[in-house]
Amino acid sequence: MKADIAIIGGAGHIGLPLGILFANKGKKVILYDKNKNNIEKINKLKMPFMEEGGAKLLKKNKNKIFATTDKKFLKEAKIIIICIGTPVKKSKPDLNFFFKMFREVKNFLNPKKLLVIRSSIYPGTCLKIQKFLGKNFKNISYCPERVVQGKSITELNKLPQIVSGVSEQSISQSKKLFKLICKKIIITSILEAELIKLFSNAWRYINFSISNQFFAICEKFGINFNVLRNNMIDGYERNKSIPKAGFAAGPCLYKDTAQLNAFLQNSFTLGIAATKINQGFPKFIYEKIKKKFKNKLRKKKIGILGAAFKSDIDDTRDSLSIELYKFLKKKGLKVNISDDYVKMQNLVDKKKLIKYSDIIILGVPHSSYKKIKIPKNKYLIDSWGFFEK
Repeated sequence: MKADIAIIGGAGHIGLPLGILFANKGKKVILYDKNKNNIEKINKLKMPFMEEGGAKLLKKNKNKIFATTDKKFLKEAKIIIICIGTPVKKSKPDLNFFFKMFREVKNFLNPKKLLVIRSSIYPGTCLKIQKFLGKNFKNISYCPERVVQGKSITELNKLPQIVSGVSEQSISQSKKLFKLICKKIIITSILEAELIKLFSNAWRYINFSISNQFFAICEKFGINFNVLRNNMIDGYERNKSIPKAGFAAGPCLYKDTAQLNAFLQNSFTLGIAATKINQGFPKFIYEKIKKKFKNKLRKKKIGILGAAFKSDIDDTRDSLSIELYKFLKKKGLKVNISDDYVKMQNLVDKKKLIKYSDIIILGVPHSSYKKIKIPKNKYLIDSWGFFEK
């Protein structure tokens, strides 16, 4: 099958929406991925995860999209786009995972064809990729994604695309490629592009940590942080950007902050502090209920509303709600978890969870929870201020 574009990691949250958008612009797209379940769903014209506008466009462009687990099809494409993540282990990026993929597909790559790296990567990785593939590979570009989970299709044409490359040719071709799906192109050096991606997520992660620490301070003094926050914002524009407190999670915020800290040889002090605060939030919640109920805690039933890593999506990657669930389980406590969007084992219906739980913790403020009325006899922990009137 001859194709214009092949996407490695094409059945994932970044690769699939990108492939659909290019197909919608008339390009023939191959989606290569090892996730057989997702591949089967895509070829049956079903979205394997929530993506706003994805299902409609996938069906519309069914004749331009082919999903496969066979890497030999990579040879058929004029352009290769890499959309796999860089795992972080013990706060350090696992580049072995990334280069394992390149070893597997190296024989199917052509130095004359454009190779676009779209993943979040450790600074310097692009040049290491070029060195690994060989001196003939001069057509490598780094064009990081910056979309919100679940809204790639609606956001991509609105956001400027950062484009960098190892040569003028790679930059020129990448610029032409992304002009198909976005209005503005910003040209930078490779290191700038790598840092823009990491800085963006670290900036958000640090901001969430500030609110989480403010929340902890308010709890210490018996003050409602959400009321305080609203009073800070009311009529005072300079405070408008302060986020709500809550679980700051997902596959990018913590990971990219950790990658930046590793790149800076563990000297990114703000990032280290933010990680300690945000990753420690589940333990903070535990200490809060432990202090409240003391020796009676083991007799209490705990319910967590929300298993996804953020609101109104079905993605559980790096979810702190699930981390809290596991943490409480290890403590030998009676705990259940529910979610309106996520499909996984051990989830219970939200109505049953609310009915049978003595303690209810809002892990994720899904919009569907707005209709829920929490009985006054339940002890509610709502760091988001979601249920407050």
